[in-house]
Amino acid sequence: MSRKHWLIILPMAFFALLVMADPAFADDEREQSVGAAIMQTMPIGFFIIALSVLSLGLTIEHFVNVRRDKVIPPEVINELEILFDDEDYEGALQFCETSPGFVTNVVGASLPRMSQGFDAMQEAMIQVGEEEAVKLQLKISFLSLIAALGPMLGLFGTVVGMVMAFNEIATARGGANPQDLAHGISMALMTTVMGLIVAIPSTAFYFFFKNRATKIILEAGVICAELVDRFRPVEA
Repeated sequence: MSRKHWLIILPMAFFALLVMADPAFADDEREQSVGAAIMQTMPIGFFIIALSVLSLGLTIEHFVNVRRDKVIPPEVINELEILFDDEDYEGALQFCETSPGFVTNVVGASLPRMSQGFDAMQEAMIQVGEEEAVKLQLKISFLSLIAALGPMLGLFGTVVGMVMAFNEIATARGGANPQDLAHGISMALMTTVMGLIVAIPSTAFYFFFKNRATKIILEAGVICAELVDRFRPVEA
C-alpha cells in the first residue's frame, strides 16, 4: 500500500478510535452523550469526517507538489537553456515531450511553430500557458469546494437535530423532559462544530495555496517568455 493511502487511512482510524475509546464519547443509559450524538448523525457525520480526511490529504499533497522546485524544476530550465544555446531545437522538443511539466509543456508547444514565426510561437505559448495555469488552479480549488461543503453539511445536521428535538416535544406525554431533548440538540450542535472544523482550515489553506500557485504561475510565465524570446526577430 502506498504512502498516500496511509495518509488517508491513518487519520480516519485514529478518529474512530477516539470516538470508541474516550469515555466522554460513550453511550450512557441515563443521558445522550456527545459521542452517541455523533454516531447517530451518520451518514451526515460520516461525510463530514470523510471531507476532513480528504482536506488533510489534499493539504499534504499540495505542500509537497505546489512548490516552485516542483512546478519549475531548475534542472529542466538549465537543460532547455543548454539545448537552446547549442541551437539543438529538435533535441529541445524531444526533451519537452519526454519530460512533461508546466515549463516543458509551454515551451514544447511553441517549438513546432518555429517556421511560422515568433508571433505564432508566442501565441501557442500563451494558449498552453493559460491551460497549465487553469490546471494548477483547478487542482487547488478542491479545497475551496470542501470548505463550502463542510458548513452546509453541518447546517443540514443542525436542522435534522432540531427536527428531532421538536419531534420529542410534540410526542412527549405530560410535557417534554429536557433530557429527552439532549440527543437532538447535541447532534445539531456537534455537526455544526464538525462542519466548521473542516471549513476553517480548508479555507485558510485554499487561499494560501492559491496565492502560492499564482506566484509560481507568474514566475513560470516569465521564464518561458525569456526562453522563447530568443526567437524574436531582431529589428533593423
